[in-house]
Amino acid sequence: MAKSARRSRRAASAVNADAFETTKFIHTAQVGGIESYLLDAGPARGVRALCVNTGGGLRYRVLADRGLDIDHAFFNQHSLSFLTHKGVTAPTRGLDRGMDWLRSFPGGLLTSCGPFNIGGPGEDDGEVLGLHGPHSNSAASIESVIQPDPRAGNPRMSITGTIRYGAFYNPCVELRRTIASTLGSNTIEISDEFQNLGNLRVPHAWLLHINFGYPLLDAGAELCFDSPRLEPTDAPESVERFKKGVNFKLMPGPQESHRGPNSAVAHLYPRAERSGQTTVAIVNRRLGLALSINYNVKEFPRCANWQHFGPHEYVAALEPANGSVIGRWADRAAGILDHLEPGGRKTYRYRIEVTQSQSAVQSLLRLNR
Repeated sequence: MAKSARRSRRAASAVNADAFETTKFIHTAQVGGIESYLLDAGPARGVRALCVNTGGGLRYRVLADRGLDIDHAFFNQHSLSFLTHKGVTAPTRGLDRGMDWLRSFPGGLLTSCGPFNIGGPGEDDGEVLGLHGPHSNSAASIESVIQPDPRAGNPRMSITGTIRYGAFYNPCVELRRTIASTLGSNTIEISDEFQNLGNLRVPHAWLLHINFGYPLLDAGAELCFDSPRLEPTDAPESVERFKKGVNFKLMPGPQESHRGPNSAVAHLYPRAERSGQTTVAIVNRRLGLALSINYNVKEFPRCANWQHFGPHEYVAALEPANGSVIGRWADRAAGILDHLEPGGRKTYRYRIEVTQSQSAVQSLLRLNR
């Protein structure tokens, strides 16, 4: 996407923080900020949560005990994310094998997968791997919660925490995640900084499971990206959905054929600017609402597209990733498996933005032309 278009989209989606008249309120929470609390019902009991209100219409919830991922997300009255029947559960290492990850999958706007495997369950280099890795069931240590201070001219708010993975004798990997927003804006900026603190080279995989749900996702909504290359998985549903001549970017309503585990998945390779920056998005013309994901293809070389339109389990996702969703053994065989060297670091920076600006929506739709 052209730089001028990106600038206009950001400007159109933001409310000027200077517009908040500080003489008319004494508590900043009246216009936005971060609120911390504990969930106290059912399987989510005891989970730490932080609710972020940007003051521009965007509100989202960060789960400190689920890897600082994001479940609920709303823009004004509209929900943006898909939520599973079970919802949030307390973290546990008891769901690291096979497909058990699905038993605690909350859906949500962002469920991160990794950092050692992002694909299906299996075995690689003598190690038994569960679906999508341990991140989602890992609790964070909170380093800071910084509130906006409009009276001091500081509209930024942020949450920073660390997550540790692994075991004695390795792997020993640490993630430092910062999630930030600006008062009056409708953008989530995320930085994920990994470091291998152990003494052995370890496989590294990272995927952002960004899940859209009703009403943002609805019949007629459109996925927007410019990907000259498309690789469906071998599943029959994937081959059929992503075959030539099918408009797989246009979302249908719930499908009887998607009852149970039937889904369509493909790897995308969106075009990028010289710097590596690219944008993928979903647009709902009826609501005049769009959500875009801006990231760098040097950090995430591919983007998975998951489409599952089961009745009541109605979801589509765009998933920037540094590997494939097949499994670590497949990535090793294909020569695309990433690693972290002892003491090595790797940083991912990306942005999720919501807009109802007509010019910004049209700019995202042009990605499909």
